[in-house]
Amino acid sequence: MIHGYHVIFGAYGFWLPNDPRGSWSDFVGKWELVRFGRTTKSVERRELTPEEEQQRIKAKRALKYPPMQFTGDQARDIGRAFGKIAARNNYTIWACSILPEHAHLVIARHTYQVESIVTLLKGESTRELIQSGSHPLAMHAKRGSRPPKMWSRGEWKVYLDSNQAIENAMRYVEENPEQDGKPKQKWRFVSPFRGIEPGWVTYH
Repeated sequence: MIHGYHVIFGAYGFWLPNDPRGSWSDFVGKWELVRFGRTTKSVERRELTPEEEQQRIKAKRALKYPPMQFTGDQARDIGRAFGKIAARNNYTIWACSILPEHAHLVIARHTYQVESIVTLLKGESTRELIQSGSHPLAMHAKRGSRPPKMWSRGEWKVYLDSNQAIENAMRYVEENPEQDGKPKQKWRFVSPFRGIEPGWVTYH
């Protein structure tokens, strides 16, 4: 039985659908990327040759807007937004790390599908950055319009069905900032994991 999810969703330009390392995308939706090849959908990731790495960099440079690199202040705004939407909809979040190019969360099962939860997290964080005047693509917005999307389409997810799986995912998420040379993160909206409850449970 599924009790939680480890989700990763990237900022704009973080992981392209035809990234030679593999991707979780079914199609290449941006015309400027089509010339760099078809989707490379795969559950496995691989190391790149120098030539493939150059191809990946060229594809990023071909994007319509510069790839996102959230600042520390923007990450705090995103975290604030995650906390608001989690409180509003009674999400239980067991771990969260917000990196310059992507976010990791471990989320307990809810009445909402995990894809809907991710969509709402993205939407609330976008509104938060627009309202605070810190949206990273604000300078590219047309007059009277919202800025371009700061999150990429979709998400990567793993279903968690045991205490061990949840604890392993939490550990990975909590340690992820250190792998990027940054300190561990603590968020007020993160709840302690107290073990799997028996039966069909919606965690609050």
